[in-house]
This record gives sequence, C-alpha cells and structure tokens, in this order.
Amino acid sequence: MSHIPQQPDPQSPDARQPEADKITIPALQTLKQSGHKIVMVTAYDYPTGRLADEAGVDLILVGDSLANTALGYPNTLPVTIDEMLVATRAVRRGVRRAMIIGDLPFGTFQAGHDDAIRAALRFIKEGGADAVKLEGGRQRLALVRQMVENGIPVMGHIGLTPQSVLQMGGYKLQGKTLATARQIIDEALSLEAAGAFAVVLEVIPATLGRIITQRLKIPTIGIGAGPDTDAQVLVMNDLIGLTFGKSARFVRRYAEVRTTISEAIKKYADDVRQANYPAAKESYDVSPEVAGQLERLTLQADEGEDGYVLFAE
Repeated sequence: MSHIPQQPDPQSPDARQPEADKITIPALQTLKQSGHKIVMVTAYDYPTGRLADEAGVDLILVGDSLANTALGYPNTLPVTIDEMLVATRAVRRGVRRAMIIGDLPFGTFQAGHDDAIRAALRFIKEGGADAVKLEGGRQRLALVRQMVENGIPVMGHIGLTPQSVLQMGGYKLQGKTLATARQIIDEALSLEAAGAFAVVLEVIPATLGRIITQRLKIPTIGIGAGPDTDAQVLVMNDLIGLTFGKSARFVRRYAEVRTTISEAIKKYADDVRQANYPAAKESYDVSPEVAGQLERLTLQADEGEDGYVLFAE
C-alpha cells in the first residue's frame, strides 16, 4: 500500500509557501538600476524575522537598536556582540528570502581591524548573516576595503551615526551646511569605491539624499533621508508602535501593537482574578472512571489510609 503523506499543520514551519528568489547583492543592484524601491526593516527574533520575510521585505537588519528597543538600554552603545549574535541566529531561523545584515555593535571595530574582521566573521559564521553593516565614513574606508577583500559584504552607514551619539551631542540632522553636505557626499562616494554594496543615509536633508542616490551606483537606504533614496528602512518597533517615549520625525506608525498587547494582558489578568480563565474548553481531564478513583484516593488520604490510583487507558 502506498504511503499517503499527511497535510502539514498550517502553523508549522514546513507549511510555509515556497520561497521566492533569494535576495542577493546582484539582485539589489538590479532593483536600483530598474528603479524599483527596496524595502528594509529591522528584526531581532524569530517571530519578527519570519513575519518580515513572509511580508516580502528585501533586507532585514539585525540592528544594534536591539539595545534600546528590546533590551532596555538607554542607547545602542552597551549592546554586545554576543547579544547581537543571539538575535541574528533567531532571525536567521525565520528567514528564507530576505538578505540578513548584522549590525556591528559599538566596540567591535574601534580597537583595530583584526577585532573588526573577527566580529564580522562571527556574524556570518555563527549568526548566519549574509552581510554586515558598519557605521562611519572616512575613518572606516580602509576597514571596509579590507573586509570586502576578505569576502565579507559590507553595508556602509553615514549621516547620523547613533554609535557616535556621545561625540555628536545627540540625535541631530546632519549635512545642514554646504561643507558638511559635501563631506557626506564624499564619504558616500568613498564607501562605494572601497567596495560597500549599499549605504545607509540617516537623518540628512531630503535634497542631499536625492543627490547622493543619483551619484552612487550602489543602492542608498534612507532613514530620515527623504523619499528619493533607493530603499527605506524603519525599526520594527517604531513601525508597529511597540515603543516608549517620543518617536523621531521620520517614523510612520502602521500599527499600535503596544496598546493591543497592554489591553490583552489586562483582560487576561481580569479573567484570572475573576476565575473566568481557564474555562472547561481550555482545561484537561481524565475519564469519569479515573476521576472517581482520584476522588476515592482523596477520601482515603483524609481517613489516614494509603491509596493509589491506577491510571488505566
């Protein structure tokens, strides 16, 4: 008799739709050349990584924003490489199509190129990332070149660089003057020349974002850089409304998950306190015969006798 395979559980990983073509660096280049916008979001765990991938995003950044969005740190500086790798591995388990980029955290590349390359290799070998992202312009060009020469795909990041918040004195618009705008343009062109496959432009004037996008052959990824960049990126928690405190001007909320979660927890707490949860349909029980044995055992124990229950099928 031939074996007839059972239908998989719709909620199981095996029931997912066949994956579309994997996003690669050449694929990103094709999207830029054809004028198709590229979509990027952050993710920090299996559920958000899988949901983003199934929604069809092209790039998933396991950002160092893990620090202040998920781990409760005041900014991105304290997060460690080990914490980032836990998140990257979790995202990797949920993603099939999107390209995963690991964000090199503060402290992994400031001490020297050897440390930086080791950290980048850990993202790829241990975390399953497809590439790494590195903050900084002129001071990172030699490192970017060395990483690329060693087979590590690198995404650049200029403009507002959150890891330099102490030096910048806060999260402020960059490239406001002609001199600073020229510097950002030069850094973007230099990162491209050094071998970066894409560059993030954060919190710069929209005009500057458009000019850089027109001049670069590699994709530009905007976050607070206007509508004309090749791609846009948002932090997942900002996008879904799972944040505390004031959001940046460039954030658009597409949901209010914080409110939904809070209300669900309150309803659950009320049901527990009022003995409305769990109901019979959410509970397990034994057969009436075994239930009777349990009752008799209780009576025997109350009378000081030893008893036992035979749990028969």
